[in-house]
Parts: sequence; C-alpha cells; structure tokens
Amino acid sequence: MVVKKITSRLGAGNADGMTRLLVLLAFAAIYIIWGSTYLAIRYAVETIPPLITAGGRHLIAGSVLFAWAWMRGYRPTRRELISSTVLGAMFFLISHGSLHWAEQTVASGLAALLVATEPMWIAMLSLVWSDGRRTTMTTIFGLLLGFVGVALLTTDQGISGTSSSLLGAFAIIVGTLSWSFGMIYSKRAVLPSDAIARAGLPSLAGSVMLLIAALVSGEFASFDAAAVTTKSLLGVGYLIVFGSIVAFTAYTWLLERCSATLIATHTYVNPIVAVLLGWMLAGEAVSSRIVLAGAFVVVSVFCVSLSGEEKRQRVRGPATEAEEAA
Repeated sequence: MVVKKITSRLGAGNADGMTRLLVLLAFAAIYIIWGSTYLAIRYAVETIPPLITAGGRHLIAGSVLFAWAWMRGYRPTRRELISSTVLGAMFFLISHGSLHWAEQTVASGLAALLVATEPMWIAMLSLVWSDGRRTTMTTIFGLLLGFVGVALLTTDQGISGTSSSLLGAFAIIVGTLSWSFGMIYSKRAVLPSDAIARAGLPSLAGSVMLLIAALVSGEFASFDAAAVTTKSLLGVGYLIVFGSIVAFTAYTWLLERCSATLIATHTYVNPIVAVLLGWMLAGEAVSSRIVLAGAFVVVSVFCVSLSGEEKRQRVRGPATEAEEAA
C-alpha cells in the first residue's frame, strides 16, 4: 500500500520497475539513514570532542557538495555567501553544535524525539510573524500536543535524573529553535538556486564556525587523538558519507520527482528509527513515558504539517507535483 502510494505520485509514464526501485531506495535513505544518524553522533562523541566532530563532519561533507556544485558550473555571489553564512550559524554552529554536545549525556532516541518537534516550533514562530491568515484548530491542537510531549520528555527520569542530561535536553531544544529560525530566514534569504550548492555553502560556513568554537573552547587543546576508538571513527565516517552525502543526494533527487508533502513523512519516521536503534544497539532505556511522549510528538508534527498543507491548498488551490517540490 505504501509502495503504491509513493510510486503513484510519479505519474504513469515514469513508474516503471527501475524507477520504483530507485524511489523506494531513496525513501529508505531519508527514513532510515537520517533516523540512524543520532546513534552515529552518540558513538562519535564518545571519544571525539563534539564541536570537532560536528565541524570536521560538515567540513568534509560541505567540501564534497560544494566541489560537486562547482564542477556543475556554479559560482557563488556575495549575497549568497552572506546568506549562507547566516544559515551556517543557525543550522550548524548552534543547532548541530548543541546536538552533538548534548548527546554526550542525552540518549540518541530522546535527542531525536526532541529534534522532531521542529515543525511545531516553526508553526509557533509563524504565528508570531503571522501574515493575517487564520490559525486553525488543527494547528492549535498540534502545538498543545507537542508541548505536552516535550514536557514528558524533559521530565523523564532518564533526563531529569542528572543536571547534565537536563541541560543537554534544553540545549537540543535551543538548537531546534535555531534551526526553525533558519528555516524561516531561508525563505527570505538570497541562496543559491543550485540545490547542491544550497547545502554545501552553509555546511562549509558552519564547519568553519564550529572549528573556531572548538578552538576557543579548548577542545583541540584537550583532544587526545590516541584515545579515539574505532567506533567513534566509524560514527564520524557514517555521518559524512551516509548522513550528509548519500541521504542528502537522495533527498534532492526525490524533490524533483515527488511532492514535498510526501517527502516530509520522514519527519514522522526518523525519531521512531532513532529510538529503536538506540534501544537495540546501545541499550538505551525506552520507558512508557518516552513511548507516550513520542506518540504525542509524532501526532503533533502530523497535525501541524496537515494544517500547513490545508492552508496552502486554500491559498493556491491544488498544486502540481513540480510546484510542491520547488
């Protein structure tokens, strides 16, 4: 049923066997790989300082993506460089920096559930900068559910039992808010039209700021390269190759062929994958409170996303696949 729904969005002319297989593989990438990156981050920061981990990861991935865009003929403008630097600060320095730092004490599954509230924060910020459109009951219901889910997560014994884990949880929330601000800013900013460059430039800018922050905070001075484990190195390698390059390439490929609404379903799946992997591979506890909070967060994201789609349909009417994916 899911396969039929996904492939049917491509149009009859393209939905041959090979295309269906590629579409399913691409969805598997953004569903499973992005959900698994939280556990990879946890493994990476066990013996590599978090800011160095985040900075090094994005420096390599951003360089590959930018080189790819450059070979395709892209050349950045001054305004694109400025906007990309601002996004790099919000997306990578603050958001990913806080996430990598927090996962030293916060379980990967809990971190994923907190990050999954991003659409909820975007909806809340959109209410502050309202353009006059009505707030639907679906949005309000979704926001309320989301706040309940966050409250349940941050008062779980696994987090509130130690001050460091509680601080880490709030750092993730701050980082998620920063990412949400970045999403709103990106709609008004002058960014590269080339999708690969649009990811590569902010990633490069963010990596420079992360590595400077690592230098200022003393991470390089205290870093013991001899103590780095194979597991941490594999974690960083996985984040670079699969998290930042493979999954992103699959994402941009899907944007040209499927609706943005269908692609956004990864938001519901990623935290479930992260919680299951953390439980199965890292022995992370999954209490009834976490399960309930996770359900609230997933339903909240669904309600907020559904409400946003209803607004777009009322304003623009039925959109074509190309318009939705733009």
